[in-house]
Parts: sequence; structure tokens; C-alpha cells
Amino acid sequence: MIDVTDEPLTTLPPRQRDGHKGDYGRVLVIGGSRGMGGAPAMTGLATLRSGAGLVTVATPASTQPIVATFSPCFMTLPLVEDDYGIADYANVVDLIAAREQFDVWAIGPGLGRSDGVTELVAQLYREIPRPMVVDADALNAMAASLKRNPQALANPAGPRVLTPHPGEFARLAGAMPGAATTDRVTAVANFCERDPSGKLTVVLKGRHSIVCDGPRFAVNGTGNPGMATGGTGDCLTGIVAGLLGQRLAPWDAARLGMHLHGVAGDLAAMKLGEVSLIASDLLTYLPEAFKAC
Repeated sequence: MIDVTDEPLTTLPPRQRDGHKGDYGRVLVIGGSRGMGGAPAMTGLATLRSGAGLVTVATPASTQPIVATFSPCFMTLPLVEDDYGIADYANVVDLIAAREQFDVWAIGPGLGRSDGVTELVAQLYREIPRPMVVDADALNAMAASLKRNPQALANPAGPRVLTPHPGEFARLAGAMPGAATTDRVTAVANFCERDPSGKLTVVLKGRHSIVCDGPRFAVNGTGNPGMATGGTGDCLTGIVAGLLGQRLAPWDAARLGMHLHGVAGDLAAMKLGEVSLIASDLLTYLPEAFKAC
């Protein structure tokens, strides 16, 4: 049985006066490919704006200089690439060896599609014990893995938050989730059952986004059509990752992150209008969204 939650949204506790950056999460963002350097950069900035203490963006060596120019506030890490994109054989060992260096992982924005990406995502999803937000091309990689192995989602090493839009969800689940809220909730709850360990939380994006972890769900009420523009999903990935870095549980981070994402979009639309709204406007209004919550 799936129950709609009556739990209030979680709020972040006040920061301790003697707090330091290590207290608020070390987050690794893995993303980017040739021509897609902006996606992981947006995620990194959203992670910082959501309160993470330290953010590192791991991106192919060819895009590292581009990503680094977006902000001096996050660090960058080069990934080995070949003519087809990220090379899994060279990066898996290094990244898995770094599993204890980061408290939260966010993977997918602008990552591109290749066999190397598919293998890299599958191994990290399976083996990294830290909370992980999976979005964009990492979801497409997971869909490819599921075609080869229907148990690819089962029992990951740590908590996982997937943030698909309906098309990405259809590739993962094998069918579109439907238009009615009840149909979407059922589809997401059924999908969560693919992980019997209960470590999976799914945010199905769209109008009245659904957050579900299997036995319970919530429907988000913030956001507007102006947010239907490239890059807003990358911001959501960073927001959820930033909240996870501050030790919110995946369910709480997903719900609060979805709410804050929509509030930032609503504040931006009030000032700029829905037509002219772009994803980077969410970063501008995210501090006001946090203050409003």
C-alpha cells in the first residue's frame, strides 16, 4: 500500500557558530562532455548555493578548463577520456578509490552517452557506499544497464536518489508513467520495488512532481512552466546533493530539494516572467527560496 505523506517538510537546523566547511558535506559532481561543460558547472553551483561545504566537479580533461571558469568556489578534477567520451577503464579505479573522500556523489549532468559511461555509472551505482543523486545521462546509462541486467538497481551500496523526467523514467521503467497523478505515483512506487533493500528514492519531475521511496509519496506544489528550459534539472541535482551533504535523509532531501527548486523558479518568474526565465536564474533566487522556507 502506498500512502501520501502528512509529514511536514524538513528544515535545515541553524548552523553552529563554530561550524566549518567539513561539517556541511564534501560533494563530488561527475558530469560533462564535449559541448556540455555547463551542465556539471550548474550542478556544482547549485550544490554550493544549497549549503554544501566543499564541492568538486569531476569532468573530462577537455572540459575541465571550461567548467573551472564558471566559478572559483568549486574545485575540478580531470577524468580520462577517449574518442568516444569518458573512459570507464581508467576512471573507475580512481573514483572508487576516492569513495571515502566525499560524503555525497551526484552523477549524470552532461555526461554524454557511450559504453564507457554506461559501465562507469553501473559500477559507481553498485559500489559507492555514500548517498548518490543520479540524473540525466547517468539515468540513460542505468537504462542501458537494466536492459542487460534487470537486477542492476537491486541493493546498491548506499542510498540513491534518481531524478528522471517522464522520458527518462520511461527508458528506465519500460513505459511512460501516465498523466494522472495516481498513475504516476503507482508507476514510481512499482519502480522503487526493483530495489528490495529500500535504498531507492525517485523524484519524477514535471508538473506536480512526485517524490516516492516505495511505501510513501509526496506531491510537490511549487514551480511553473517557465522552468521548462535546459539546465533546471541540473540545478535540482545540485540542490538535493547539497541537502544530502548536510546529512538530511534521502527522502527529506528529495522533498525539500524539489520544493526549494520550485520556489526559486516561482520567485524568478515573478521578477522576470516565465518566457525569459533561464536555469541560471534559479541559482540567483535560490538564497531567497531558502529564506522563504
